[in-house]
Amino acid sequence: MLSVACSNAEKVTVTANPVTSSGRPAKFDGALRVTVQSGDGTVEQDPTLPNSFKAVSGDVPGTTVYLVEADVDLGAGVTDISDTVELVVSGENAAAFGLVAGVVEPK
Repeated sequence: MLSVACSNAEKVTVTANPVTSSGRPAKFDGALRVTVQSGDGTVEQDPTLPNSFKAVSGDVPGTTVYLVEADVDLGAGVTDISDTVELVVSGENAAAFGLVAGVVEPK
């Protein structure tokens, strides 16, 4: 499991770099398949970046768990591997007062 943190105004790019059991570079047969297992977050995927996705925070602080799956059989068959990503979301902090003046009125 990979655990990352961000505020509820942010998103995080997650990239898979597959390796064999001996640590050598490997490939997937197709793009990652990513689904939200729990939480308020969503997923953005770019078809031109098949080994990556953006874990998008929800509006409410909390934890979103993403299931990441991929086919590692480069032939006609399907052999899936999977892992999870945990996105821990905090509330965005105030950065300015945002002061405004009201209408001038008599004393």
